Amino acid sequence: MNARIAIALTLVAAFALGAVVLASGSSGRDEPVGFEGSTMPTGVRAPDFDLRDQDGKPVSMRALRGRPVLVSFLYTTCDDTCPAQAQTMRGALDDLGHDVPAIAIAVDPARDTPARARAFLLKARATGRIDFVLGSRAQLRPLWKGFFIRPQSVDQEHQARFTLIDKKGFQRIGFPGDAATPEALAHDLRLLEDE
Repeated sequence: MNARIAIALTLVAAFALGAVVLASGSSGRDEPVGFEGSTMPTGVRAPDFDLRDQDGKPVSMRALRGRPVLVSFLYTTCDDTCPAQAQTMRGALDDLGHDVPAIAIAVDPARDTPARARAFLLKARATGRIDFVLGSRAQLRPLWKGFFIRPQSVDQEHQARFTLIDKKGFQRIGFPGDAATPEALAHDLRLLEDE
């Protein structure tokens, strides 16, 4: 092979490799941070509410501002997806290393009583870590609508989903219930805490 061609090919390869290294070695300071979940449309505020938890204590989205919030949608008599979601939430808090507000919004208000919510959280070993937001169908309907959730019904299972709310009260990250892992939720909660 001609020496000039070998030098030219070596230079081209070196420049190509340098371009790849520069592109992948970016500091990331000017790039958006990579969330594990799906980013939600900008400016969608989490619906505010003034309801009660399983212990009768008041819960409102407004009072949770200033911290990221982990939200799920559960019902107390569920025996498949809901217990798994509660475990995913608990695992995310464990992985995070500290608790952030975590709420489960009831999707079957006729059966989601305070006693059943306490029993559900006890069985999930999530007492004191997850608050079950309870209310009547009329009280919960604005939350379901604001979070774009289909509640439990006689002929349809509710939508299993997690939503992460940022410190300013906006819906930022969404996960389908079966696609979320504790590690992914914790990762995204860390990023929201750092904002």
